[in-house]
Amino acid sequence: MTDSPELPASGGAAEPAAPQPDVVRTRTGMFGGGTGDTSGYGRIRRPVVMPGPGEEAPPAGYDAVLARLRSALAEAGGAPDFAEAVRTVTVHRGEVTLRVPREHLVAVARLLRDDPGLRFEMCLGTSGVHFPEDTGAELRAVTHLQSITHGRRLRLETSCPEADPHVPSLFPVYPTTDWHERETYDFFGIVFDGHPSLTRIEMPDDWEGHPQRKDYPLGGIGVQFHGAEVSAPDSRRSYS
Repeated sequence: MTDSPELPASGGAAEPAAPQPDVVRTRTGMFGGGTGDTSGYGRIRRPVVMPGPGEEAPPAGYDAVLARLRSALAEAGGAPDFAEAVRTVTVHRGEVTLRVPREHLVAVARLLRDDPGLRFEMCLGTSGVHFPEDTGAELRAVTHLQSITHGRRLRLETSCPEADPHVPSLFPVYPTTDWHERETYDFFGIVFDGHPSLTRIEMPDDWEGHPQRKDYPLGGIGVQFHGAEVSAPDSRRSYS
């Protein structure tokens, strides 16, 4: 008689689920445009995958950082718990990113700045990302923090839908993010609620649209610099 394969004992601990990657969009064609591709590779379809939580272990010292943040949230009156305030912890190439829901972003940032065991005193900037196929989280604001005291860096990422492109401003916590949030608003259309002067910083005030969104037209549009004067070709300076 052939021995039957051994079955796992009932009641045993389940194996942990494999890390799930964050698929944000699908690139079509050789260059990702999806239209006008004359290279012969127009049928290529490739997913754009961001690193998922659990794929890489945190660098040395960051387990203590996460444990201290967990304790600080528990000790702070009225603050959300760690599972609610930090949806995922992602490590990629030694860099740690906390995915924080927008409603808890300010509370988490303030604890990261003020807690003696964390002391991320410096904000290095805020930028935007646009994933038009990531339904409900098409826009993301990414903020980089630096702890001068402990010599560490940390990234905060929060998302919002295009239909409601609002996230709270970190200006009350890190005033140096002032111009960075204005630039992110200008180029991506993310509205930072509570910012003291959220106006365009690169484009003219009457510019239409947000030029770094992936659905912004790359050409074939009229010149939008209103009031500019271009001299006739025969009156321009010759460099020949």
